[in-house]
Amino acid sequence: MITTVVFDLDDTLYDEVEYCRSGFASVAEFLVYRASSISSFAVALLRRMDEHRASAEDIFDVLWKQFTAGNRKNTFNAALDELGMSYDEKLIGELIKVYRNHVPKIALPDDSKVVLLQLSGKYTLALLTDGFLPAQQLKVQALGIEKYFNCIIYTEQLGPNQSGWKPSPVGFEKLMKTLNARPENIAYIADNEKKDFIAPNKLGFLTIQIIRPARIHTKSSQPPCFLAPAFAGVNLSPRKRGARRGGAAARYKIYQISKLPAFLARL
Repeated sequence: MITTVVFDLDDTLYDEVEYCRSGFASVAEFLVYRASSISSFAVALLRRMDEHRASAEDIFDVLWKQFTAGNRKNTFNAALDELGMSYDEKLIGELIKVYRNHVPKIALPDDSKVVLLQLSGKYTLALLTDGFLPAQQLKVQALGIEKYFNCIIYTEQLGPNQSGWKPSPVGFEKLMKTLNARPENIAYIADNEKKDFIAPNKLGFLTIQIIRPARIHTKSSQPPCFLAPAFAGVNLSPRKRGARRGGAAARYKIYQISKLPAFLARL
């Protein structure tokens, strides 16, 4: 019997691409203000705020083009090269800090809000998320979701050099201890097959992959035990439920988070 439902954050409860968009906008604004402060009053704050905004939009467009083209590791370097702006490693470090520390302009989708409201009265809810701090904390605050969870675990706090990040089991073990929950009573909902489900599968959680259309991590290596957009042909025998224990794939998939409450009710 499932009594505890644990959520991942990015691309599970909201579209992470919206955070990326917000972050690049903040970086673009920072670069414009930095340029204007260096040239001081010579450009009179780029003459007008309208021109300031247009310049920020131009920088954002180049950043976004690099990102959507698949450049996820050297986005800032490539964008500055394209813009013809000089830079060094110190500036790149400043841009990364701006990106991670900005207050994101993101909102919780209506379907996720409805699901959290529905589940909070029936299950113990928890959140377990990878990512740098304070970025993950700022996301949670911007989405306004702290109130739904009995426990929030930021894996960045669990060890140096990302050692607590998934696929490490440390966060999941801490969660079980904090909530005094047994693995067979826990459902874990996340998106990234490369790392999200390895530890909870080994521990014996029920794992469910949410496939959001705008998700960043799109590759899938193997099919789940059950594709669950309509709940047809459900087989929850012990053998079926344990078929992928220890693997990287989730045991089930859903394509709309709105399907989750009904799916959990059938388990």
